[in-house]
Amino acid sequence: MSKSIFYHAGCPVCVSAEHEIINLIGADNVEVVHLGEVRNRIEEAERAGVNSVPALVTTTGNVLHINFGASLADVKG
Repeated sequence: MSKSIFYHAGCPVCVSAEHEIINLIGADNVEVVHLGEVRNRIEEAERAGVNSVPALVTTTGNVLHINFGASLADVKG
């Protein structure tokens, strides 16, 4: 993986974390995926080990769960 992937659901906690991640690692180094809008990527996030959002999957495949906005079960609906 060449970029980290930041998964979120659009809640205020997620949006705040998105801004911080972009400021820390740069927009060119992270793909932002809003799972509320791109629902077909929820399964991908689960396979990567994401249990809740916001979460950052690093280029080495580590999952960093940041704060707590929503579980993936809640995002699935």
